[in-house]
Amino acid sequence: MAHVNENYLKLKAGYLFPEIGRRVQEFAKANPDANLIRLGIGDVTRPLAPAIIKAFHEGIDDLAKEESFHGYGPEQGYQWLSEVIIDKAYKPLGVELKPSEVFISDGSKCDTANILDIFALDNKIAICDPVYPVYNDTNVMIGRSGEADSRGYYAGISYLPCTAENDFSPALPSEKVDIIYLCYPNNPTGTVATREQLQAWVDYAIANESIILFDAAYEAFIRQPDIPHSIYEIPGAKKCAIEFRSFSKTAGFTGVRCGLTIVPEELGSYTSKGEKITLNQLWNRRQCTKFNGVSYPVQKAAAAVYSDEGWLQITETIDYYLNNARLIREGLTAAGITCFGGVNSPYIWLKTPAGIASWDFFDKLLAECHVVGTPGSGFGPSGEGYFRLSAFGDLENVQKAIKRFRDKWGR
Repeated sequence: MAHVNENYLKLKAGYLFPEIGRRVQEFAKANPDANLIRLGIGDVTRPLAPAIIKAFHEGIDDLAKEESFHGYGPEQGYQWLSEVIIDKAYKPLGVELKPSEVFISDGSKCDTANILDIFALDNKIAICDPVYPVYNDTNVMIGRSGEADSRGYYAGISYLPCTAENDFSPALPSEKVDIIYLCYPNNPTGTVATREQLQAWVDYAIANESIILFDAAYEAFIRQPDIPHSIYEIPGAKKCAIEFRSFSKTAGFTGVRCGLTIVPEELGSYTSKGEKITLNQLWNRRQCTKFNGVSYPVQKAAAAVYSDEGWLQITETIDYYLNNARLIREGLTAAGITCFGGVNSPYIWLKTPAGIASWDFFDKLLAECHVVGTPGSGFGPSGEGYFRLSAFGDLENVQKAIKRFRDKWGR
């Protein structure tokens, strides 16, 4: 008799975004004339940049000719793409990497989940709250937790509350932990971490021989010059951190699928017998066994992101989204709603008016304003009473949504 992985049964609800989709679909079916404005899921809406499309076509054309045809590529990604990333994305930050430390993948969501393959189940995990649900749920799925309590906290996982009271910057763990998830610019709160704050995490990790899993999927939205784009800008980080990046929000690859993970060769962890093992070696083995690599045309398109023409076009698109974020933040603030984020991030994190519960506010906003957002409680217990809006919409729709907010809650 085959048995299921019962860890999946510990999960108390469906994945956040499909649940949002279900509710929106039901509302749209019942209200076919409603002009819905979707500012919930963080999916991009602007088309791919012309330079990327051109490179994509060139990659496809290469596959049509015998002399330039590509079959299986290296599971780690083509070295020419890794070298472009190192030269254009990391060297300007003062970060030196080797091509062997760069692993091209089909997205950072997958990598932040799959990275758990190389770590033992008895590691103690620390997760911020609120948090991108993938971090929490995948640890539950593989059996690293017990059951959830009445708050939604799973036994065996250390939660680090991020609230307005601590400026959404969690305190260092009060207990020793082995693996720490950090995401900056943060999803969902839209806040960033200073160099000093990241240094404190690196110092903690080195002192406790912990590993930081640093999700930098939104680093391209950072505009303040003093905010780090990479954990490796922090002295000592190569000894304790793995970094994830994504082309999804940087270049609009949500439907194309490409990301990368950096695993420094000097980063190690221990066996149960105390032998130190290079994590780069383990991740390489995992990828070679379970992953067949990103397609050649996609990697050609990804390389074009860092061309002079491509980066200029991409920057214009990111500025478009950041302008949306500014308009949302300023419009809601003028309506008397307290907002956070939206400066170096495409996300605005707002306090629900009059303390309305997050899902109640979702339903109210959908029914009365025909605007879709994301309830904060879906990101964890500390997200209750908050709500996330995404700036990845069309400017005209963003302006309409702001007007609907102000008409409903304006002072």
